Amino acid sequence: MPLHPDAAEAIRRTGDLPAGLPPARLREVYEAQRMPLLPEPLPVASVEETAIPGRGGPIAVRIYRPLDPSPDAPLMVFFHGGGFMLASLRSYDTPCRRLAAKAGCVVVSVDYRLAPEHRFPAAVDDAWDAFAWCSDHTAELGASRERIVVCGDSAGGNLAAVVAQQCLDDPRRPLALQVLIYPCTDMTGDWPSFARNGSGYMLTTAAVRMFYAQYAPSEADRADPRASPMHRADVRGLAPALVLSAEFDPLVDENAAYAAKLARAGVPVEHEVFAGMLHPFFTLGGIIADAARLEDRVAVAVRALADDA
Repeated sequence: MPLHPDAAEAIRRTGDLPAGLPPARLREVYEAQRMPLLPEPLPVASVEETAIPGRGGPIAVRIYRPLDPSPDAPLMVFFHGGGFMLASLRSYDTPCRRLAAKAGCVVVSVDYRLAPEHRFPAAVDDAWDAFAWCSDHTAELGASRERIVVCGDSAGGNLAAVVAQQCLDDPRRPLALQVLIYPCTDMTGDWPSFARNGSGYMLTTAAVRMFYAQYAPSEADRADPRASPMHRADVRGLAPALVLSAEFDPLVDENAAYAAKLARAGVPVEHEVFAGMLHPFFTLGGIIADAARLEDRVAVAVRALADDA
């Protein structure tokens, strides 16, 4: 379908993400553009900011507890997007509040280290260390160890997919669901959607390539499954996946390919491409109504974990 009018309005307000700015300035521009487009936050019982141990030093996290949670609520470990370079606990505060409220789950939002100051695999190390800590502290968090979810958008979707794969290698870490919101899954490919959706839709192919160059300059690193989860040969036994994509996104083709790869391996997969949408729409709910529908889709999947218990 054509570009949705809500998405067109987001483009009118922000334009494409600039790819040539120094990292510090790009972070300022990114937050100045995106923060006004967030939806209204939803009420939660509490928000706690703390630090947990990681091999690269303390990792800041925000813990969101929903109103009237069950004693063994699902636990969502959330990794924000931003091309491995941008965004923060602050800029994702509203989305995490909304997910906690709608899904009735405890959300732990992870402030992993950013490139180019900290290149691959620093973000992966932080993501896994945070997940492992959460897995070991579910009772303290007021959540269920049997209903742990990893979730993230864009670069955060990449980290969620990588953590899900690492759970295959560590059977001590049960994972119930992976929610991948327009994830980066292959830093080595040149997918048709790179050309088809390369500019004019907020996230450009030029920006994608700049992010990859800053995060994983080495071609060998980009082919590592911890950077490109598409490259893991055997994905049998992965946790069920919910893959949510946007039609006008440079990453939409690799999202479909990753969902298909999981399905071929027998992994339960649900994949939806949001028609007329563009890459960052999940965080643009102040003007894009489909952001709430995406949240609802995630909430249904997370709440189903408790229903199945």
